[in-house]
Parts: sequence; structure tokens; C-alpha cells
Amino acid sequence: MLDWLNYHHLLYFWVVAREGSITRACTQLHLAQPTISSQLRKLEASIGEKLFQRVGRNLVLTETGQLVFRYADDIFALGQELTDVLRERPTGSPLRFYVGVADVVPKLIAFRLLEPALHLPEPVQLTCEEGKLDYLLMELAGHRFDVVLSDQPLGAMVQVRAYSHSLGQCGVSVFGTTALARQYRAKFPQSLDGAPLLVPMRNTSLRRAMDQWFDSVEIQPNVVGEFEDSALLKVFGTAGVGLFAAPSAIQKEICRQYRVQALGELPEVREQYYAISAERKLKHPAVGAIVEAAREKLFS
Repeated sequence: MLDWLNYHHLLYFWVVAREGSITRACTQLHLAQPTISSQLRKLEASIGEKLFQRVGRNLVLTETGQLVFRYADDIFALGQELTDVLRERPTGSPLRFYVGVADVVPKLIAFRLLEPALHLPEPVQLTCEEGKLDYLLMELAGHRFDVVLSDQPLGAMVQVRAYSHSLGQCGVSVFGTTALARQYRAKFPQSLDGAPLLVPMRNTSLRRAMDQWFDSVEIQPNVVGEFEDSALLKVFGTAGVGLFAAPSAIQKEICRQYRVQALGELPEVREQYYAISAERKLKHPAVGAIVEAAREKLFS
């Protein structure tokens, strides 16, 4: 049974598999052929399976060899990335934290999610970029971001190797100016039938959840505006153009910042958030901090 992986042996295997022959691997590693052959045999012995099979003069990876190669590729790519990061980060400098935020995530939610990273024992330098999820995921694949915050997990059609980590979920409340709240609070949520409503675009999870619920209870609000930017939507809400929905987790902040009142929570409508990373296990301390705080405090 394999208890501990010898990474020297794994490195020799990885180079041989990448180069396609032991001879070319010898040139890359500056080692003699018998040395590499011996190390490969030891790795196979520790794993208990063959990693290569000879086809003519060529070495071809077995099914197990292909599996080991994929993991080795990730391991040594990550090792190179770590070396590059440490080279750019002198001793005593802040921990750099690169975050992509999907533009559909409310700004207050993004702040509440990221705030715990700024209270780590070591200084953190945060770089935050907002954009479309597809673009952010491509940048994540290129290791430009440590994490991407989104209101939806990775879809099956996304051709990016990444992992979705659930941060939690919360209810969705409806807000409005004092005048609108006074007018539509009675008999809420049935009072939303015909009420002026500001909504996010149809490509957002919140809009889909709201439309589905309205259809299920046969309520037809009067949609007076659709917005791509959630902050702009709330500005129109502050001006009294219409009611609007937002996550209940930031209800107090919304009421205070936009000078509105909460009418109530939409039954069965939930908003979920995810941290998407290029790694299955979260290693960056800032990412770990935001995931822990989100699950234990913000969405508890």
C-alpha cells in the first residue's frame, strides 16, 4: 500500500511521460539512463501497477499512468506557481489576494464576503476585479485569480477545470421607499400583483428564481425596469421608481445605505453564493477565511 509518495520518483516519471522517452528525459534531468529507469521501477513498485507499456520503440502510458500523469502535471504546475509567487513576494510583504467578482453579485454581499480576508493575522493586499462570469473563469484558469465569487456554481458546459465551493444561501427580501413600503406592505406578498418592480436581467439566478415563484403563485408585478448592474438598480429604487429585491443577509445595510424599508421576504425564493477556485482543496489563507466566515456567520 502506498503510504507516502516519493516526489523525486514522480518528477522523473512526469518528465519521461512529457518527453516521450527516457533518452530525452535524461537530457532534461541531466541524469544517466540507468538512474531514471531504476527510479521509475521504484515508483511502479510503490504504486503497485505499471505506468508505461512499450509499443515498438516507444513508451506509452497505461491507464494508471495517464491518471498519475494528470495529477503530476497539476502538482508540478502548482509548484512552479508557488515558486513564482514567492519570488515576487519579498519577506514581510503583504499576502496578495486576487479576486474576481461576478457582476451579478450585489456589492454589499461581495464586501461582506471579502471583509474577513482583511482581518487575517498577516497583512493582505486585495485586488478585486468585477466582470462577466465566463471571462472571470477564463482568467481563473490562467491563474490570474485566487478565487471567483459567483451566484451560481460551474455549469456542466463550462470548459474550465475549477471547483465550486458553496458559501451558503439566504432568503430574498423586497425593499422600497417609505411611500412605496406603506402602500404595498399590507397583504404582502400578494400586494406585489401589479406593483412597480425593478428586476435584474434574465440571465441571473435571482431573476430566474423570482420569475418562477411569481408564476407559481400567479402574481404579476409591473416590471418597470431591468438592470444589469445591481447597484444601479438600487439607486432607482432609492428614487422611488419601484420596489426591488435583494438578499436578506444584507437587509440592514440596504435599508441604511439606500434609505429604504423592507416589506418582507419572498417565500421559497433563495439566493446562493459560491467561491470558485482552480483547486479542489482551498489552500490560500484568505480564501479559507472568507469561506469559513460565510458559512458560520453571514449565511448561518
